[in-house]
Amino acid sequence: MANRALALFFIMACLLVNGSVALTFSTKLIHRFSDEAKALLGSSRGGNFSAKLWPKRNSLEYFRLLLRGDVNRQRIKLGSKYDLLFPSEGSETLFFGNDFDWLHYTWIDIGTPNVSFLVALDAGSDLLWVPCDCIQCAPLSASYYNTLDRDMSEYSPSLSSTSKQLPCSHQLCKLSTNCKGPKDPCHYTAEYNTENTSSSGFLIEDKLHLASSSGHAKPTYVQASVILGCGRKQSGGYLEGAAPDGVMGLGPGEISIPSLLAKAGLVQNSFSLCFDDNGSGRLLFGDEGVVTHQYTPFLPIAGKYNIAYSVGVESYCVGSSCLQETGFQALVDSGSSFTYVPSKAYKTIILEFDKQMNATRISPQQYPWTYCYNVSSLELPNIPTMKLIFTSNQSFLIQNPVLSDSANQTEDEYGIIGQNYMMGYRMVFDRENLRLGWSKSNCDDISKGKGLNPAPPSDGSPGTLPASEQQSTANTQAAEPTAMAVTTTSTSSVAVLSYQIPYRFCILTSFLLLMYPFST
Repeated sequence: MANRALALFFIMACLLVNGSVALTFSTKLIHRFSDEAKALLGSSRGGNFSAKLWPKRNSLEYFRLLLRGDVNRQRIKLGSKYDLLFPSEGSETLFFGNDFDWLHYTWIDIGTPNVSFLVALDAGSDLLWVPCDCIQCAPLSASYYNTLDRDMSEYSPSLSSTSKQLPCSHQLCKLSTNCKGPKDPCHYTAEYNTENTSSSGFLIEDKLHLASSSGHAKPTYVQASVILGCGRKQSGGYLEGAAPDGVMGLGPGEISIPSLLAKAGLVQNSFSLCFDDNGSGRLLFGDEGVVTHQYTPFLPIAGKYNIAYSVGVESYCVGSSCLQETGFQALVDSGSSFTYVPSKAYKTIILEFDKQMNATRISPQQYPWTYCYNVSSLELPNIPTMKLIFTSNQSFLIQNPVLSDSANQTEDEYGIIGQNYMMGYRMVFDRENLRLGWSKSNCDDISKGKGLNPAPPSDGSPGTLPASEQQSTANTQAAEPTAMAVTTTSTSSVAVLSYQIPYRFCILTSFLLLMYPFST
């Protein structure tokens, strides 16, 4: 029986070989969003299908869905090496108040041997830069500041064995006006919204030291090849206490750290920030949130999702009153100390707030604030709560309602959700699914984040990851990176924040109307 089966196998094999030239197999390819695919889907569901759900050809939704499909296929193909990644010195973020311009920071290690930098966390810009071979930089000695227990650092590419200077021939430099030859160094200039604040220098490739930990397992240390700015010259706020040791851009552009880590297949294309009101917090790359998270979709700016994280606010609520005509599009930016709303919405909000305050309003000359109230030192008024209603009808209760002011006022439809509104929340920037997520958290209760503060390895030999050739971007405008919205200097006043002074209660009501240059 076995011999007969073997003979039959050889006969069938010969027939297949001899007939292979004559046989031709073909199949029809159908685009996933074509009319034919729509008809097939409708028939397969017995007519229970709405054509309204089908994206209009060449619309923003059409390309967004195609992009998401590409990302999902790449995710299936590449996978992710780690569930979470965080700086090798730990996931903790730090807050020093006015000493460092009201921004949140974390310690990171760069280069070989590794050098530590205290960088500001900025979701409103893309570039990671640090002071480097300085011509004009802020003081880095701990003795110059009131809250540091160790000196900050200056980076020098010549002292790192893994540094590579990006030449003008690199695709990031295609639009650079400073290139005279293909071997010249690639210049960058990052200009920020705060007046005359910028960083400039050269683009470098080097290693960012990261760690991953799961439960009680021993941390895994890795080195990721990233693009960073060798910031030789800083100006404005960066010489006055804001981010003296550099900025980590967490924006949606492809040169940002979350983009590079995701493109290298290390983590999912998402990250989270958690800021607690006690000054601590967490930064986690690859964090996709938990089932209790609420979400609202990111909105495009000028038809693009890689300019800034933008969400839609349907209305602003004071107490139980959700005010009409207070909707606006807002940029979500951890590099903005406080929160800004357009002028029309602001006026409506503050009038309703004043209406709901059960206290007598006064105008003390010694304070530059518009709304102050006489109250008893033993009895504070019932301060109305505030919340945002997002496009997806999700409610966002504001824990720290502060707004800011500037003399430079202009009408603008955009606002900023700054880091003060993020207080008390685990904010997930789900870039893969183009949405912003949040859930209440004291930052220490992030289940996967517990114990994420290991000491760096002493041997300095973590695994090496792909170089920038595998992480490069087609966004040629990154040659001269322009940060969207970052630090608000300490000269800005605050608003809608309750202060208890002896026998008085004041509400600061000055306001900054946002001016945004959307050109890169």
